[in-house]
Formats: sequence, C-alpha cells, structure tokens
Amino acid sequence: MTKIRKRKDYITWDEYFMGVAQLSGMRSKDPNTQVGSCIVSSDHKILSMGYNGLPKGCSDDEFPWAREGDALETKYPFVVHSELNAILNFRGGTLEGSTLYVSLFPCNECAKAIIQAGIRTVVYDSDKYALTDGTIASKRMFDAAGVRYYQYQRTGRKVEVEL
Repeated sequence: MTKIRKRKDYITWDEYFMGVAQLSGMRSKDPNTQVGSCIVSSDHKILSMGYNGLPKGCSDDEFPWAREGDALETKYPFVVHSELNAILNFRGGTLEGSTLYVSLFPCNECAKAIIQAGIRTVVYDSDKYALTDGTIASKRMFDAAGVRYYQYQRTGRKVEVEL
C-alpha cells in the first residue's frame, strides 16, 4: 500500500500573513497608496487586520484623497494608517508579544502605537521611505523599545485567487 504524503508546495507562514496584509491593503480607497496590515499571535492565529482609510462614519466620497495642496485638502489629516486600524480593530485579549505584517514600513506615529500595544515584531515588505525622518524615527524607537523588525523576503511565488 502506498503511503500518501503531505504536499510540499504549501505557502510559508510569512507568505501567508504577508499575503493577508497585501490582500487587506486592496480594500483601501486611496488612489495612490494601498497599505495593509495583519497582526498575528505567537501561535500563528490572525488577531486583527487593517488597511489605510478614513475613520468609521467618514465618507470616502466626501473627504479628499490628494497628496499635495492645502493641508485640509489632502488625505493626510484624515486617513488612518493600516497599522493603527489593525490595532484599533482588535477586539479581545492582548496584542502583547504579537507580530505585525505590513506592506509598508510603519511611520513614526504608527510605531508609537505598535510599541504601546505590545507588538514585538514587525515584518514589512516595502521600505520606500527609509531615508525620511519619520521612518528613521520609527526605527530608532523600535530599537530602543526592543521591537524586532525585518524585511519580508519575497519568494516570487504567484498565488491566484478567483473571487
């Protein structure tokens, strides 16, 4: 009798959770930047997800999405980042010791919330703003608070989902 073995081409935990973060980012209405986050427990359970968007009750059609112009005519004072949304969306227990998967390295404001929430590891995909003051400040705070961070290593695997 032939023994049936498990398949070997299944996705890794990092691929799975970064995929969930990227898929979450696809919910964003932002025409320029779609960022998604996924917070995971130490035993690989998804605790929360988020994407960059407006606060609950604020219409995506009535607030601005511009990147430049007068401050109140841009998205920046209004949009909640994916990391903060994921933290705020969490509805039980604690985030202490969890891991955050995020498609873009967190800004300094989100870094503060990540640290305060007790998240211990940040796995990020893009670090396109690495040389900005905000990202430098984030890394400085993460280092001081003992939050580990590392860049997701893309595998090149293509995953197709028909919806």
